Amino acid sequence: MCGIAGYVGQGDQPILKRMTDVIAHRGPDDDGFFISEGVGLGFRRLSIIDLAGGHQPMFNEDKSVAVTFNGEIYNYRELKTELQRAGHHFATQSDTEVIVHGYEQWGSEVFAKMNGMFAVALWDGKSQRIVLARDRLGKKPLYWGLWQGTMVYGSEPKALLQHPLVPRELDWLSLAQYLLREYVPTPRAIFAGMRKLPEGSYLEYQSGREPQVARYWDVPLHTERITLAEALPRLDTLLADAVKRRLVSDVPLGIFLSGGIDSSTIAYYAQAASSRPVKTFSIGFTEATFDESSFARRVAQHLGTEHYEQVLRPAQALELVPKLADLTDEPFADPSLIPTYLLSQFARRQVTVVLGGDGGDELFLGYPTFQAERIAHALPPMPLLWRRLNELAERMRPRSYDYLTWRYKAQRFIAGLQYPHDQWHQAWIGSFRNDQLSKLLTDDAREQCRGDAIADPTGQLTGRAALEHWTRLTYWYLKGYLQDDILAKVDRASMYSSLEVRAPLLDYRIVEFVASLPPSLRLRRFTTKYLLKRLMADRLPAGIGARRKQGFAVPIGSWLRTDLKPLAQELLSADALKRQNIFQPAAVARLMSDHQSGRANRYKELWTLMCFQLWHRRWLK
Repeated sequence: MCGIAGYVGQGDQPILKRMTDVIAHRGPDDDGFFISEGVGLGFRRLSIIDLAGGHQPMFNEDKSVAVTFNGEIYNYRELKTELQRAGHHFATQSDTEVIVHGYEQWGSEVFAKMNGMFAVALWDGKSQRIVLARDRLGKKPLYWGLWQGTMVYGSEPKALLQHPLVPRELDWLSLAQYLLREYVPTPRAIFAGMRKLPEGSYLEYQSGREPQVARYWDVPLHTERITLAEALPRLDTLLADAVKRRLVSDVPLGIFLSGGIDSSTIAYYAQAASSRPVKTFSIGFTEATFDESSFARRVAQHLGTEHYEQVLRPAQALELVPKLADLTDEPFADPSLIPTYLLSQFARRQVTVVLGGDGGDELFLGYPTFQAERIAHALPPMPLLWRRLNELAERMRPRSYDYLTWRYKAQRFIAGLQYPHDQWHQAWIGSFRNDQLSKLLTDDAREQCRGDAIADPTGQLTGRAALEHWTRLTYWYLKGYLQDDILAKVDRASMYSSLEVRAPLLDYRIVEFVASLPPSLRLRRFTTKYLLKRLMADRLPAGIGARRKQGFAVPIGSWLRTDLKPLAQELLSADALKRQNIFQPAAVARLMSDHQSGRANRYKELWTLMCFQLWHRRWLK
């Protein structure tokens, strides 16, 4: 697991060194550079496989192809055998070398043959072309942009910002999308002119020409006819193989274990494939409604893992809040970034690689919003009624700031119903909504933000109206929320701790299989993750599969009324907002007053604004 950065056009060794130095946390073990006329490839290494021979950049025999690579290729041994039969000679045991020879053999088609997580930068000296590529689900980040005829790229925005041609300017449409979603969706980035390479895509660029982006993979959009009896053994085989492949490591390895069914499933298969107890790591909270540690403990005891647990004290989390903008480089308002980072730090004391359960909720329809979809579909489309009920719900004093109380969920549910069907889920899981932005933003900011604020991934499905709506929802969550929230959070939190996280549930073979299952095998009435729960029913402790979806949350709502209140008042003061001229001071003051008085739980809106202010202060001011 590593960090990459580089340029094609203007640049030199000192610039490239600065670009890689700022992402040294992604690869503290080694660095490497390839510099030729008009091109520079930089690399930071976290050693995982072939500790002695995996130095990058890596070259082919005549050094006409140079590669830097962030990630892991889990089928590299099979690809290596195939390439050796085709006459290629390997000098290392590293998975990176497969990309070099694979590109020689298959060109850009090599990326479709790779099973793994990756961000690749490849220089083809013969054609004077750079090729950037990103894995199928977007597990590894890759930013790029073109300024004054120079292409600049990197694993994180902070790397690009070290190049003198890259300006620190706000992209206003990305700000609007962030306020809606709590993250900036691909392919946009918060800095003007910067972009994220979409998942499952590669980019080719030659100086003087326009960059060309092509897709080599996409989520399947068909539904397979299959019974429960047929699906269970297929899923079992796929899971066993996906986990086994991700246990390959030349450094210590462990499992993130929350006690939910996704991480517990990964722990089960990992322990089954191991000859000795695997190490599992969990984090607990002093606030009871946010704490899952007892369930993780039960699973660990049941499976016989070597379990490690740490209780998160509020002071630890609060100390991290002012530093959040250093982790993400873009405004990011998912509060679970905090415990994910602290858990990564905790695990990194003993291991360099962990396996996690990311992807299960999106694939197996595990979020409460999918249950809400069932209910909402049965209700009449009466936007005016739902608007009036929402206004009434807004006046109901919240009795608690505990984790996802029924009252809070009911308020979010009713609020979403006043919008068209295709906006329900965005309204349920996001912060602000389109109609609220006009009241939140100043006149100048509103003028800058003109345009389509919602970048809906299902826009790629135009002309496919006959698609079943659960297929559309799966696509939306995988392309949006999973890629730009869940995976971005895990990547930044873990890599800032120099820890690699692997996600077996996002093996593309599992994604293709599960995404094409009939909806009834994933959501049976109101039972989420039906197929997975049936598969694991006799393998995990009783009750684990039937647990209410918990999530990795922290009590931001209550902290905003206590320990976080001074920081909120500082970041969102009228004077600060007037100087900035982005948000209406009166509108923000109403949100603060509602939350502090207990009239409404405004933690999502306030936290979204605070995270933007922290980012703005760190990167623009």
